[in-house]
Amino acid sequence: MDELAKLPDRSVDLVFADPPYNLQLGGELLRPDNSKVDAVDDHWDRFDSFEAYDRFTRAWLSECRRVLKDEGALWVIGSYHNIFRVGSALQDLGFWLLNDVVWRKTNPMPNFKGTRLTNAHETLIWAAKSSGQRRYTFNYDALKVFNDDSQMRSDWTLPLCTGEERLKDADGAKAHPTQKPEALLHRVLLASTKPGEVVLDPFFGTGTTGAAAKRLGRRFIGIEREAAYIEVATRRIAEVIPVHPEQLAVTGSKRAEPRIPFGMILEAGLLRPGDELYCPKGRRSARVRADGSLVAGDLSGSIHKLGALVDQAAACNGWTFWHLKTDRGLQPIDSLRAEVRAGLA
Repeated sequence: MDELAKLPDRSVDLVFADPPYNLQLGGELLRPDNSKVDAVDDHWDRFDSFEAYDRFTRAWLSECRRVLKDEGALWVIGSYHNIFRVGSALQDLGFWLLNDVVWRKTNPMPNFKGTRLTNAHETLIWAAKSSGQRRYTFNYDALKVFNDDSQMRSDWTLPLCTGEERLKDADGAKAHPTQKPEALLHRVLLASTKPGEVVLDPFFGTGTTGAAAKRLGRRFIGIEREAAYIEVATRRIAEVIPVHPEQLAVTGSKRAEPRIPFGMILEAGLLRPGDELYCPKGRRSARVRADGSLVAGDLSGSIHKLGALVDQAAACNGWTFWHLKTDRGLQPIDSLRAEVRAGLA
C-alpha cells in the first residue's frame, strides 16, 4: 500500500493482480502415502477473518483504480477461496466487469483426500475502470489470429507452471508456491495492452508479469515485499530476451481505424459526381451524386441504403457491395477508403 500510494494518478494502462488467496488452511495436507503436500501456507496468505481480507482487498483495489488511466483495465486472478469476494469488491468500487475467464489446468493437483472434486481451474476477472468507459484496449483481431482465426473464448486451457519454467531456490525447492505460467500472462498482455504501455503488478512475486512484459515490449511496475521473491524476479527478468520491436505489432482491427465517410472519397478526387458504380456481378449500377449519395433509377440513398435496396437485403455494407470498373476488372470501393486512410496516416 505504501508503494502504491507513491504512484501518480492515472499513470498505468493495465493492472494484473495475483493477490493472496486466503486459503484458510487448517493444517498439513498429506498424500495417500503420508508424504506432505507443498501447499500454500506462507504468512502472506493468512488473514484473521473474511472481514480483514475484504478490507485488504478494497484498499489495494481502490489504489489500483486511482492509478489506472481512464481508458485502463484490470485483470485479477483467484481461486474459489477469494475470487467471488474480489469480484464483489470490484463492482462496489465502480469497476465494470468485462469478462470472467476460466483457466483450465491440464495438470491440476489431485484431491488427495477424495472428499471434493479435483480443483482443476482458476478464475480471472477482466474489468474496465468504470461502467461509463467507452474505450479500453482489446486486441480482438490479434487474439483471433492467435487462436487459428477463431474467436478467443473465455475458457483457456493451459498447463501449470512446471519443468524448467518452475523457479527454484538455492535448496531446490519451489521459489514461490503459486508461480503462474508465463503463457497465461502472454495471453493477457496480448489481449489488453499495446507495445510500450505500462503494466502494474502489485503482487509481483517471482516476476512472471515483468518477464512477459519485457519479452513483449511492454513496460512494467512490480511491487513485492518478500526479499527472496525480489531476488528471484530480478535475476529472472534480467535473462529475458525481448522480442524485436518489428515483431511486436499486433493484428489491427478495422474498428480502431479512423472513420471515413463516403463523401471523403469524392473530396479526395478518387471518384467524381456522375461516376458509375456496380454491384459485385456488374449487373446493376448506380451513379455517384455530388452529396455522396447514389442514384439508380427511382431509388437513391447512401452507399449502404441503396446497396440494401438493390440487393433486396435488410442491410448492406456499401464499401464491399459497390465496385468500380478498372483495367483489372471490378474493384470494391473499399480500396478507395483504404487509400484515404493511408493518406491520413
